[in-house]
Amino acid sequence: MPYVTELKMAVGRMVAVRNATAVVVLLSVFSAGKCNEQVPLMMWSSNGFPLPSQSAPLAGASVSSRQLQSYLSTALSSTPQNVLLFLQDKLSVDDFTMYGGVFGNKQDSAFPNLEVALQSSSSSLLLPSVSSLASVALPSLLQEQMDTAPLYLDPETLAQLRLNASLPALLIFRLPYSSGADMMSTKEVLSGNDEVIGQVLNIMNGQSVPYTAVYTAFRPSRVMAEQPMAALSAGGRSLLQSRQKDPADPYPPVEFKERGSSCILLWAENLTISHFHSGKWQRHDLAPRTFGEGVSPDLEGSFCNRTHSRLVLNYENVLMYRSFKLIFEMSQRHYKVSARGWFSLDLVKLEYDGKRASFNGSRSIYAPVEFSYHCDSVTSFLYPQLVPFSSKDNANDWRLFFDDFQIQGFNVTGKDFSYASDCAGFFSPGIWMGLLTSLLLVLVLTYGLHMVMRLHTMDRFDDPKGPAISVPQTE
Repeated sequence: MPYVTELKMAVGRMVAVRNATAVVVLLSVFSAGKCNEQVPLMMWSSNGFPLPSQSAPLAGASVSSRQLQSYLSTALSSTPQNVLLFLQDKLSVDDFTMYGGVFGNKQDSAFPNLEVALQSSSSSLLLPSVSSLASVALPSLLQEQMDTAPLYLDPETLAQLRLNASLPALLIFRLPYSSGADMMSTKEVLSGNDEVIGQVLNIMNGQSVPYTAVYTAFRPSRVMAEQPMAALSAGGRSLLQSRQKDPADPYPPVEFKERGSSCILLWAENLTISHFHSGKWQRHDLAPRTFGEGVSPDLEGSFCNRTHSRLVLNYENVLMYRSFKLIFEMSQRHYKVSARGWFSLDLVKLEYDGKRASFNGSRSIYAPVEFSYHCDSVTSFLYPQLVPFSSKDNANDWRLFFDDFQIQGFNVTGKDFSYASDCAGFFSPGIWMGLLTSLLLVLVLTYGLHMVMRLHTMDRFDDPKGPAISVPQTE
């Protein structure tokens, strides 16, 4: 018999944590670090499947995409592969302190089902401050980790869904958020979301399907105003009797010089490669060995001239290969139609122990030659910008994922990128919906006018002065 699997995404341990955890959460909100849109994230598993112990971030520290990927990889290594992802439009720590039961007022809490789920769980992971960029990329990170397509569901659909418990399933539930200016108050909306969570958990528990649940949001509902550190320390004692240090600046880009002058710059938050071997995907992030304080990557084999640039990143002992190279090949030419020069990322190559995998990016990765190219996500899967160059090499066995990627191969001046040409399209989904709706209305109006113009008056009428119709009566 196939196992009946369901969708479960349990929500927020932050309401039901103990007093010490609540203090840590409050300190993370009121710390004097730089505010750059942070959301809370909670993860827990069904009873009998404890999460691996992981060190929580320091109070006030923001979890980046790379760190979140590390948390997910460790957690999913020993927990059920049926993942329930509850994605709310907006969420902040203040929502739990204002509407939850952290301070003992549990009878009026907006998260009763959430609190019960967290208290009954064997263990949980609390991340009070996760970068909103990382939370937005969470479905893609989970999809890459589990190697399965996501399913967007609601409790009614979940109740009719039958899944195989031996196969991984990524089930996503979208939850709304409302401010006090709407017809429903914020607390009512959060209570409704908590009821949805309770319904999903009841369905999962009723069918005895193990699960791992994650609860987070796309962006914060409240953003605290940032105060300069000088103003905090000038008027007396500061929080915890110590001055908090400013967050570290982002690491510098990789810089290749030719004849003493810079000609290629590369920066990324992560450079993740995945290789399919022995029936599963093995992943490795090259960013820690490429960027950072005191890190000097080997760029042997790189070169640049007026028309071509080649950046070679040499590594050792990557995955199972002793010698590994990540190569970016770019070219530029002048186009008469636009009357300007453009450069493109022609190839991204992987060379490992005498083998090669090549990906073509010239169709989607390009920019004016005076600019740099930037994109939040460059991948070889899931709407790929990088496609296999040839079916003869091993590109189908590899996946590339570059997060917050920026590169410049021509007209580099100093260590700073030129103005970035971003990959974001001009027409957003909302604009396309508006244009298509307007076009449909115009077509309906045109058809109506056409029908009205074809109406004609009658040219013949019954004669009212004619003899009336007589019907003889019979007895």
